[in-house]
Amino acid sequence: MTTILVTGASGQLGSEIRERSSRYSGYEFIFTDAGELDITDTAATEAFISANPPSWVINCAAYTAVDRAEDEEDLATVINARGVENIVKALQGTDCRLIHISTDYIFDGNSPVPYSEDDIPSPASAYGRSKLEGEKAAMRWSNSMIIRTSWLYSSYGNNFVKTILRKAGSAQSLSVVFDQAGSPTYAADLAAAILDIIGGVIRNSHNFVPGIFNYSNEGVCSWFDLACEIIKVAGSPCEVIPVRSSAYPSKVKRPAYSVLDKTRIRECYNLMIPHWRTSLINCISKINRI
Repeated sequence: MTTILVTGASGQLGSEIRERSSRYSGYEFIFTDAGELDITDTAATEAFISANPPSWVINCAAYTAVDRAEDEEDLATVINARGVENIVKALQGTDCRLIHISTDYIFDGNSPVPYSEDDIPSPASAYGRSKLEGEKAAMRWSNSMIIRTSWLYSSYGNNFVKTILRKAGSAQSLSVVFDQAGSPTYAADLAAAILDIIGGVIRNSHNFVPGIFNYSNEGVCSWFDLACEIIKVAGSPCEVIPVRSSAYPSKVKRPAYSVLDKTRIRECYNLMIPHWRTSLINCISKINRI
């Protein structure tokens, strides 16, 4: 039986994978969070993986507090990089495949065109640096697939979409930055893509190709554009006001442009990637049902 170990299972992506896993009969899923598997503990990670040998590991565990990471870079690096090192060490001597989740923050956002997997990383934040170190650790395992994603949201956890919906419920207007552009990613779509990739490899409909891949929903928008669409879909009368990033001073230099080119993952794994507007409607509909 194929055993799939998911770390960080209570986060947005991990929760979406857990929800979708019921559609995959014949697979054994092991969902863990820090309480069950602390990937920063070398001995504990090796012991857990030895006792529960997986065929695949989907590493969703991460330190994602982007602003706080500027003051806690050591902690961010321990979780985002040393934790990946521990997983790789524990997989030595096996043929397990690792899917590691990374981020658009490994780029500085100065590109005028979408980032490809071959562009040279240049993180401008502590969070980005810690995630880049995690990529390097993952790449030391020959059976690793790194998926960089951006602007993740879900019906689970805390994220931009849920924040806008909550604030729009009590405010007449919201100010949102218009000078940062990227591609939103519905975590349910990314979860489906990951499990479809694994299922396709198992069924021999495509080969497992290690390396770096980008995944986000199709299309490009600013945070202002995204907020406007959230308000529209929700049917809220709240007004969205465009402002520059300078209106919200921060220790973190966020990428001004972090659109990811998805050509490689689309062609390699024959994926159909939904447009962000379609996925946003799906997510808000789900939130309204909860």
